[in-house]
Amino acid sequence: MRKSILLIAVAALTILGSGCQQLRSRDQLNRGVSAFKNAQYPEAVEHFKTAVELEPNFSTARLYLATAYMQQWIPGAASPENERYATEAYNQFQKVLEDDPKNKVAIGYIASLYLNQKKWDEAQQWYQKMTSVDPKNADAFYSLGFIAWSRWYPAYATARHDIGMKQDDPGPIKDKKVKAELQQKFGALIDQGLSDLDKCLQIDPDRDDAMAYENLLIREKADLLDNKDDYNKQIAVANGWVDKALAAKKAVAEKKAKAAAANGITEDTAK
Repeated sequence: MRKSILLIAVAALTILGSGCQQLRSRDQLNRGVSAFKNAQYPEAVEHFKTAVELEPNFSTARLYLATAYMQQWIPGAASPENERYATEAYNQFQKVLEDDPKNKVAIGYIASLYLNQKKWDEAQQWYQKMTSVDPKNADAFYSLGFIAWSRWYPAYATARHDIGMKQDDPGPIKDKKVKAELQQKFGALIDQGLSDLDKCLQIDPDRDDAMAYENLLIREKADLLDNKDDYNKQIAVANGWVDKALAAKKAVAEKKAKAAAANGITEDTAK
């Protein structure tokens, strides 16, 4: 009887201790969120780290911890500390995905991290993962289109330069060998990029930056065609995307202006 009472008491203390740990963890989370909202990211990191240490399976705290590291990372800055922020953010997002493989926030941040590091292969893989988890994610499809252009354009610009074509010289490329090599290496990539941009615009028809990259990919792909008539037709299509992008940008600006006016916000005109 005494032994049973002792076991019950130990169990009760264990539950109580666990409950206290959770309360302390939540308190640290709240402190971290407060610091995060005030852009005090180093302080926020320490609170989130403590929250995770107190409760390792607290995925919300771990997600905040990863995001706080990400907020301190500066794309392109070469320093050990900056690299540490990127590594810590990546590691924490990966731990979130171990418990929740379809966490869209973690997948999106990792994809963005690789994109800003210009690690195109890794970025492409993560944005493709995002589209499989969230097929209506316009940003992911746009990013895949941007990655396709980013991988193709340097080789395209170099090839034109090497055969003596200026930036504004009309195409198509006259050197058949150069043209064939570009088509073989990048043709499928360009087509996939255009397909991804099309999907982005199906989801978000007003996405003017996607229209801009439609223009670029179509215009540059035209340089790989065999005759001038086909080239001119594709340039006309590309020009159409320029017009659509400008119209979309104007429409979005007008919507914002109307929304601001409806909320009583007006421009301060100079007198």
